[in-house]
Amino acid sequence: MAERADAAGIPVLQPRSPRDPEFLEQLAELAVDCVPVVAYGALIPPAALAIPRHGWVNLHFSLLPAWRGAAPVQHAIMAGDEITGACTFLIEEGLDTGPVYGTLTEAIGPRDTAGDLLDRLSRSGAQLLAATLDGIAAGALEPRPQPAEGVSLAPKVEPADARVEWALPAHVVDRRIRGVTPAPGAWTTWRGDRLRLGPVTPVLDGPSLDEGELLADSGEVHVGTGSGPVVLGEVQPAGKRMIPAADWARGARPAPGERLGE
Repeated sequence: MAERADAAGIPVLQPRSPRDPEFLEQLAELAVDCVPVVAYGALIPPAALAIPRHGWVNLHFSLLPAWRGAAPVQHAIMAGDEITGACTFLIEEGLDTGPVYGTLTEAIGPRDTAGDLLDRLSRSGAQLLAATLDGIAAGALEPRPQPAEGVSLAPKVEPADARVEWALPAHVVDRRIRGVTPAPGAWTTWRGDRLRLGPVTPVLDGPSLDEGELLADSGEVHVGTGSGPVVLGEVQPAGKRMIPAADWARGARPAPGERLGE
């Protein structure tokens, strides 16, 4: 994006921090009307917020005040939400607390990963952001305060948070894995090494297995959870590429009763 802007003769500012005095001076010299923001990981200081006459407008991938924070899509899937969306709002000093200009909704499919949902929202959200900026420029939009009820937080998902807990029910294991796919990526351990996991499929009439217990049979690899089993999709052993779980099991040869996560 910076290369395209540079080629078009558009100034590109890339400060280490939005608090950088040199950046604030350069931004003031540009005399911008409004600053659109997408997926920016730092809080904007008051000195920077005060420069554009229409402020800073953020595109956020949730229906605020739900899922304020860095990972709204991931947390919506992990929580089992059926509907999410995107909104544009005027940035203020609080974390995603500013008044909202516009919203759109998006259904969360039963097999959606965070990557799937982010891809759809990035496309529809870009249109929402463009429409919001047009509305602000025309004087036709006024932001509305967020409701006081329904606030939830979506902190960044760290790799440690993506470790699978096989004691959880199958539907929760499924949601948590989809919520961290593709990044940071779900994982467990196998014979002391990390094993990365793609999405799994809960099954209703599968074999009776203990938590984390593996069973490779008839071209499928089942793993026990706190309720029923799930079928593994793809796995990635340490230092190797993603492969179908059945292919991995043929080489790994799990012994009867052997478990993931130990």
